[in-house]
Parts: sequence; C-alpha cells; structure tokens
Amino acid sequence: MHRITEHPDIGVTFEAQCLHCGWKAESADAPAPVDVECMSHTGRSGHAGFRRIRTSFAMVVRAE
Repeated sequence: MHRITEHPDIGVTFEAQCLHCGWKAESADAPAPVDVECMSHTGRSGHAGFRRIRTSFAMVVRAE
C-alpha cells in the first residue's frame, strides 16, 4: 500500500497570468502576494481574467 504526499523539501509556489495581455505576476510561496499583484494589474489595465497556478511537488511513500 502506498500514498501520495507533498514533497517535504520543495515548497508550493503560486503564479498568475493575465488572460488578456499575457502579463505575469511574480511567483510567490503564498497566494496573497500574487492576488494583490493581479488586483493591481486590473486597476491599471481593466483586465479582470487571470489563470492562477499552484505548483507543488509530490512523492509516493509506503503507507504505514
């Protein structure tokens, strides 16, 4: 028996890209800074659609 879990040595990253112009938020290790950048981009450009990306790394381990 096995289970899958997030890799303990590699953190989660958050990113976003504007659906209208391709602008990209700076990658961060928490979602809030990326969301703030998206809202600022909307304020400057009027663009309201974004692709948000959460990246994590997984590993399979034996279930105990």
